Amino acid sequence: MRPIVVRVIRVLDWPTYDGWLWLDGYELSAKGAAVARRTLFVMSAGLIWLDTPAPAARPSTTRTPARRGPVSVR
Repeated sequence: MRPIVVRVIRVLDWPTYDGWLWLDGYELSAKGAAVARRTLFVMSAGLIWLDTPAPAARPSTTRTPARRGPVSVR
């Protein structure tokens, strides 16, 4: 078994055993990108809730203008 990191969308209100939960969420890659949607049946005592990471700084949206003029095509 290997642990996975999941972004939880919701805790489902499905009947379970005491101490167990159904979770709906996305499995995250090492870079934090969602790679697969998952519905998980988990023991709540075995979960490790991570702090919500700060949003990543967005790269500048400033673009350099395209050069205009004649173009040679071969």
